[in-house]
Amino acid sequence: MSPALSRRTMLGLGAALALTALPTFSAHAAPRRPTTSPLVPADEATTLWYSEPADEDLIIEQGLPLGNGRLGALVGGDPASELFHVTDVSLWTGGANDTLDSDGQLPYGRDDFGSLTLLARATLRIPGHDFSAVGDYRRALDLSNGLVTTTYTKDEVTYVREMFVSAPDDVLIVRLSQSGGGTLTGSMILSGTHGETTTADTGRGLASFSASFDNGLRYAAAVTAAPGKGGGTVKATGSRVTFADCAEVVIVLGGGTDYAPDHAAGYRDPHADPLALAQAASLAAASATGTALRDTHVADYRPRYEGLTLDLGSSTGAQRKLDTWSRLKARAADGGAPDPELEASYVQFGRYLTICGSRDGLPMGLQGTWLEGNTPDWMGDYHTDINLQMNYWLADRAGLGETFPAFADYCLAQLPAWNKITQEQFQDSRNRYRNTSEKVAGWTVAFSTNPYGGLGWWWHPAGNAWLCASLYEHYEFTQDTKYLARIMPLLKGACEFWEARLIATTVDGTEVLVDDHDWSPEHGPQDARGITYTQELLWTLFGHYEEACRILGRDSEHAAVVRDLRARLYLPKVSPTSGWLEEWMSEDNLGETTHRHLSPLINLFPGDRIRPDAGDPELLAGATELLKARGMESYGWACAWRAACWARLKDADKAYQLVLTNLKPWAGGDTGTAMNFFDMYRVSDTRAIFQIDANLGTPAAVMEMLVYSRPGHLELLPALPDAWAAAGSVKGAGVRGGFTLDMTWRRGRVREATLHSIGGRETTVTVGGRSATVKLKPGQSVALTGLTG
Repeated sequence: MSPALSRRTMLGLGAALALTALPTFSAHAAPRRPTTSPLVPADEATTLWYSEPADEDLIIEQGLPLGNGRLGALVGGDPASELFHVTDVSLWTGGANDTLDSDGQLPYGRDDFGSLTLLARATLRIPGHDFSAVGDYRRALDLSNGLVTTTYTKDEVTYVREMFVSAPDDVLIVRLSQSGGGTLTGSMILSGTHGETTTADTGRGLASFSASFDNGLRYAAAVTAAPGKGGGTVKATGSRVTFADCAEVVIVLGGGTDYAPDHAAGYRDPHADPLALAQAASLAAASATGTALRDTHVADYRPRYEGLTLDLGSSTGAQRKLDTWSRLKARAADGGAPDPELEASYVQFGRYLTICGSRDGLPMGLQGTWLEGNTPDWMGDYHTDINLQMNYWLADRAGLGETFPAFADYCLAQLPAWNKITQEQFQDSRNRYRNTSEKVAGWTVAFSTNPYGGLGWWWHPAGNAWLCASLYEHYEFTQDTKYLARIMPLLKGACEFWEARLIATTVDGTEVLVDDHDWSPEHGPQDARGITYTQELLWTLFGHYEEACRILGRDSEHAAVVRDLRARLYLPKVSPTSGWLEEWMSEDNLGETTHRHLSPLINLFPGDRIRPDAGDPELLAGATELLKARGMESYGWACAWRAACWARLKDADKAYQLVLTNLKPWAGGDTGTAMNFFDMYRVSDTRAIFQIDANLGTPAAVMEMLVYSRPGHLELLPALPDAWAAAGSVKGAGVRGGFTLDMTWRRGRVREATLHSIGGRETTVTVGGRSATVKLKPGQSVALTGLTG
């Protein structure tokens, strides 16, 4: 979404909710252009680089990602014929999906629930520039500047291709240049992916298309080009824009939909004209120079990227000489030496994806904004039993708190629909998860959600509590009470749902409250009561709600009701049979021992009820034994969750081993890192897909290895592995309680640390077994000299 928008619409949910609903694609003022170059020099930039173009048949594994939070693209770097796969994050089929299946669950197909789809494919063709005919080829993703570049030589001329999706200009830009007296002649062909017809506006030099889905969503895309200094010609014909004899040329692709996060308007902006907006955005950007467009993008991107710097140690000169794919394979080889700079770049790649995938529009789903076709697995949706939440574990921990509101805004925009479908459909007699109390209130979700208020697959009663836990954690990092007030309708509605749902039972002679018939994701019985996953989430939800009411000075009577519910909750025990934390109210394991989900450990991570520094030692031992039983091999996101849990247990070796498991070059197993750093998820014996959660969850686990925090408590280097112990630093790490941290270490010991308040006032800091209480005012900083050195 563009940072400056022309309209603001209020989404109504009575007096309880005031949310500013912003169209995802709208007109905006021309951005301010930098007067000096903001580029990080090439020899200082962090880059992923390759010596060959991507194989178009493997674009999801080899293509390099671009994005601005709304538009995303994958590019392959072929000098002669480069295919751009362009996605708008709001280009969804489907709709409200509020008619239940015969079993009382939700439909889950591409027509009813819907699916994220591609906006366009665009092909850049430059005749005579076949890969076999060029030399000195290199394509790279420059993480420091947010650029993808392709460079090569032909006939003693050096050609440079710079590609990026600009947030200020809200378009995809391809800048072609050369040095050595050559010229550029070629074309950009624009194609839809749903049978659209592209036509030319010869007078304005545009090629564009527009169409609508059966659900009424309108969308469009447009492409244009402009020659740079040195002249040349540009014209539009049919589905293409051609350029000839140009010393430099800028190609601009714009597009979008009429989606708006407004339930009252049917999630549409009735005033939007996607075709006019796409054409206007493309022409406006093309009126600027290539240098101005690039520098505007970099000036917007760099402050976000530089919110965190990370040094895990030095790699060798030999390692640095390897291209990225060779470097990944060398690290994974038997006896492969640690490569700290590679591992730090993996963290920064996750931050890059967050910047490119989450701005002011919709949040990141299963694949973010990067697709290879129109049939992404699980519809590219928002999964509420780990995946959506994991996508935002990294943001606050790694200096990208400004990317988190997309998640909160999404939940607030969907809330009216979630309220409606819960209260109208959850008590359907066919729903095996319905409340036996026969009462219903508030809201919940299913395992899958879409952007139209629609739910898909099975009901997920505790999904509301997990979403709220993630939303509240952002408050813990920021201490932003205005944000807390905004999410209160979500917290309150979730508590109201559970007031109606909880049932009383007697355990060891004491009456306790437990969840009704439910399913521990995604295994075991589907009618179990009091599952650990839900009981732990409710303990967290009720505590957060009570605290929020106190902070905001509201709803004290309701907070007292919720406080009583929390006090009466059944809390899980350790099985005397297995020694594990029980997943069900049973001594026996009722599911898969090595199951991918760690649902019963949700209050080890991301929650805090189970922790080494306080609490019940028997419970901690049971959680540890369950984590051991789950194993060290699984899918990428599951390994990321395991790594974070082992970091919480201060087991650096196991946490690091799981990070390396996810960094292994993908070669057909359950998980692994593709050439382009995307995490690959095996869905069959012959096919794997990209799923973004591991790319964000694994870096979050790395941050947990370096910094553990909860409100009132901060521990430095809780799980530092030997591979990073020699020397390193982090600057800008987020700390729950309203702080950020800068820290350096040598030989495994903290040497210097500075704590900055962004709203926090007091916390206890622990370093190497020594602790001290630190008090600050917002905006102040303090060097932790008494604990370091």
